[in-house]
Amino acid sequence: MEKEKIQEFTRRISQDNRSSLVVTMYDILFAYLADAEAAFSAEDGEDFKNALRHADRVLVQLQDSLNFKYNPADTLYALYVYCREELALSMAKHELTGVGHAKTVLGGLREGFSKAAEKDTSEPLMHNTQQVYAGMTYGKNNLNENFQESEASRGFFV
Repeated sequence: MEKEKIQEFTRRISQDNRSSLVVTMYDILFAYLADAEAAFSAEDGEDFKNALRHADRVLVQLQDSLNFKYNPADTLYALYVYCREELALSMAKHELTGVGHAKTVLGGLREGFSKAAEKDTSEPLMHNTQQVYAGMTYGKNNLNENFQESEASRGFFV
């Protein structure tokens, strides 16, 4: 994944609430799947496998975060297991069929979580972070983001 993408995801995570964090996790997963497809097209087997391993780790994180007190967790767990198996088959057979199957399933899930996140008005999970204001200034070819320090010190208070 490119450095700019990593910075974007880091910024998003610092500003996310519970619902939007799940959507960000899906976006990270899709970025890794896009990396896998690009590596496959470039016939770079090692990068293909690495991207699929990273995508699998995101799926494991999504699985581990499920709360089985609620009904949809069992179904989501089964879908995540299916997607992990498809990614493993793609890695073993060195083909994109399983990646396509996983993207189809995960795309529908991401859309559902995205609609749910739009209705969530809770505060961000991370506190004591920089505020990000986008669109206040523009560069020649891009949108600049300004970071506003809310306090002089960030981090842990002892």
